[in-house]
Amino acid sequence: MIAYDLHCARNHVFEAWFPDRDSFLSQKNAHLISCPFCGSTEIDKAVSPVAMRTGGASHDGIHLEDAAQELLSRVSEYILRNTVDVGTAFAQEAIKMHYGITEARNIRGVATEQEEKILEKEGITFLKIPVAKKTDPSSC
Repeated sequence: MIAYDLHCARNHVFEAWFPDRDSFLSQKNAHLISCPFCGSTEIDKAVSPVAMRTGGASHDGIHLEDAAQELLSRVSEYILRNTVDVGTAFAQEAIKMHYGITEARNIRGVATEQEEKILEKEGITFLKIPVAKKTDPSSC
């Protein structure tokens, strides 16, 4: 199985799983993939903010720790740029979007363990991703 980040003509971003690349291409060309937000079948692969490198401790002078920190920083920046921070109201906002009370959008925030269980029970998918906090250079 392979997971792709996809986007529609209206730039809604979502994830989809396929058995292989050929399966994705054939479904895309047959317009069988639709955006879960607007229903558009004009779908393309989104540029993924995540990359993996394997090998030794350094490559072209880049140390693995530096590369990992850079990757975490890029992922964090992508999340911060492409989501709305709803803080402690995450579970409530996710439920409202799930039931169509508010428009679907990419949100981030925090939820208690009990709220996470409620979201799971309601069939609401979410992903827990740690976001690196920016440090203020003047505080160092």
